[in-house]
Amino acid sequence: MNAKLIAIAAASVLALAACENTADGARQDAAAAADAAERAAAEAAAETERAAAELEAAAEEAAAEADAAMDQAAAEAEQAADQAADATREAAADAAGAVKDAAAEAEEAARD
Repeated sequence: MNAKLIAIAAASVLALAACENTADGARQDAAAAADAAERAAAEAAAETERAAAELEAAAEEAAAEADAAMDQAAAEAEQAADQAADATREAAADAAGAVKDAAAEAEEAARD
């Protein structure tokens, strides 16, 4: 019976030691998991900041491109207006010349 009690006591001591080792391992695992979660959160925050910066840069670039396109469209519209004004002046001058020529011909015909 003493042998059984000694065996039970030895098994109990070994079980308690195993539990303590398991608890230490669990604490270490929990600490490692907490560290990993902290690193993942920091990486996610950094990635979010990078994405926000890229988005801001893209928005600024798009705004600059839109600005340049509007400036170019305005310049082209101004050039077209200038060309239309020149064409109108030329047409008016041609019409005035034709009227003057017609008047001169009519005057000459009246003299004959």
